[in-house]
Amino acid sequence: MDLLIPLMIMVPLICALFLNLLHKKDRTIKTIAIVVALTLPLLPLLASYGVHYFGGYEPLTQNPTLSTGLPSLITGTALNAFHPAITYSFQDAQKLFIFILGLVAFLAIMVSLFETRRPSGVYGFMMFMGVAAVSALLLTDDIFNFYVFFEIAALATVGVVLVSQVEGNYETALKYMILGSIASPLLLLGIALLLGVTGNVNITDIIVSLKSGVVDPQNPVILMACGLIFFGWLYGSGLPPFHTIKSAIYSKALPHGAALLQAFSVFTFVALGIIILRIFSYLPLSQMVIIGVSLLAMILGITMAIMQTDLKRMIGFLAVGELGYIGLGLGLGTAYGITAGLFQAVNEVIITAFLFIGFGTIYYQTGESDIRKLGGLMVKNPLVALLVLLAGFAMAGVPPLNAFQSKLMLIQASIQAGLPELGVIMILLSIVTFMTFMKAFHAVYMRPRPVDLTIRNDKIPRVTILALFIFLLVCLVLGLFPQVATDFLQGISTSLAGGIP
Repeated sequence: MDLLIPLMIMVPLICALFLNLLHKKDRTIKTIAIVVALTLPLLPLLASYGVHYFGGYEPLTQNPTLSTGLPSLITGTALNAFHPAITYSFQDAQKLFIFILGLVAFLAIMVSLFETRRPSGVYGFMMFMGVAAVSALLLTDDIFNFYVFFEIAALATVGVVLVSQVEGNYETALKYMILGSIASPLLLLGIALLLGVTGNVNITDIIVSLKSGVVDPQNPVILMACGLIFFGWLYGSGLPPFHTIKSAIYSKALPHGAALLQAFSVFTFVALGIIILRIFSYLPLSQMVIIGVSLLAMILGITMAIMQTDLKRMIGFLAVGELGYIGLGLGLGTAYGITAGLFQAVNEVIITAFLFIGFGTIYYQTGESDIRKLGGLMVKNPLVALLVLLAGFAMAGVPPLNAFQSKLMLIQASIQAGLPELGVIMILLSIVTFMTFMKAFHAVYMRPRPVDLTIRNDKIPRVTILALFIFLLVCLVLGLFPQVATDFLQGISTSLAGGIP
């Protein structure tokens, strides 16, 4: 077992606790945050593939010494292969996802440290705690352990909003918590039903129980569990009917916080979506519902983005709409479609963070995010304006940037699956996304500057500009060489499409 696997959770978790304790010591906070943030994308690159059993309690089939002398009631049945410990699995897809999460977290934390005069230990605590929780969601093969970190990630999301000190943040955070007090218990109830029927919380063991006939897969309790877990998935990711509150959460956080929060949402979407496909893929209705909800998210997210006057709220709705592309790939159920959907998830995390931090420079300089009060900023910062423009092109799927490749793959996958209508919808909505972005870009950068617009900070921190260049570089690399990402995703996509545990 590689000890670096649990360290991907423990390092940001311990760092979060230290930052909270040292919240009044600015230099110490900055130093610790920078050092630990730098390790976040490095740990998955250094870790070896494998499985980590907490406490060292691997299945009996992998420990012949322990199984010696046990009765055949155990060694001769499925109990011999069950996982008695919380199990974390680190494979190709997890390496890519946690690396991208760590990269976005590193850049968001660095920008937050250099855009604020006094670093907040509490703010850093929330960001690192969220990273630890979402990393655990991607690694765990235990569905109850998944729920624990699902709740921690939700609380960290609320905490980032509360500490951001944006007008209206307390009200939005309270609404999100109230909705969570409904959705999260329903998710837990679904997990409890699975435990009651299968006797397991390990996901692989649950699948084996269903496929081996130990448990009737058509049991109504299993079907109810599917519905409850699916509802929790909608809440955690921000799909309808939770798209409005999720976009509001983004708009009431500081831009660098919003960049990280959307990464939390996307990877929560991916982690729980994979669990749903692994356990309930034998239900044809499950894939149809995923496609239906994804289409609804795309249409609602993009159409509501058109009507927004707040930059952060607009990007928030666009981010919700982009989730629909990921869902379509998962819902198609083919290996190529799932690969395209997961590749789109990686691209969305990078591009949306690119946009949040790019447009965040406007908020940093002016304290405004209302496009009706902005204008003329192209002259002030032409380089940043160009970077933001390229970020918008990336989200709309303009070649040679990365989302072009993933969206093209999704269109091809929908045609191969006999659903060309989905490809047409994706093309049309990408055009609307481009129009929505260009409307906001024109209002902020190309329209005459309002007389009463005050510039609070003339210079944008170099760290912020460097972060934008890094995001652009990643977009170009994944756009020109998509196999850099897709090669990591083909294994899990093939297993999901083939129904392999």
